[in-house]
Amino acid sequence: MKTNLLFDFIVDKATKTVRITREFDAELSLVWDAFTKAEILDQWWSPKPWTSKTKFMDFKVGGRRFFAMVSPDGQERWLIQKYTSISPKTNFKLYNAFADKDENPELPGSEWDYTFSEENKKTTVRITIYNESLARMEKMIELGFKEGFTASMTNLEELLASLSNNS
Repeated sequence: MKTNLLFDFIVDKATKTVRITREFDAELSLVWDAFTKAEILDQWWSPKPWTSKTKFMDFKVGGRRFFAMVSPDGQERWLIQKYTSISPKTNFKLYNAFADKDENPELPGSEWDYTFSEENKKTTVRITIYNESLARMEKMIELGFKEGFTASMTNLEELLASLSNNS
């Protein structure tokens, strides 16, 4: 596994935005699938020892993903994502909010914008997360979002390496 892959994580409180840039040593189609197919997302999304379980996912404009991050002792933290825009293999956008187990969102939420590009068989994913509330963003950061997301990106890097070796 390469450790010289780009990873930037920038918090901009003035614009209530988090900007993440992450490079992967994998082809774009594989990285795109890792972000857009539930059976792959559930293998890497939550930082270990947490796991991710998708109840349903309909990856289309107007579709949704409803999933839980599950702690080692079985506690579930539900999230709902609504897809607002999809340009295959290059970009998708979603609205993300925590929710209860009955799919009732806890507002405010955040808007996520994912952009994918490939060069020399390396894929770069750029994620912009706009928070409706500065207080929500600050709480997210305080609760360890950067550390958790960094761990999830490492999970994905390891999974992509194993998937690339199997193809």
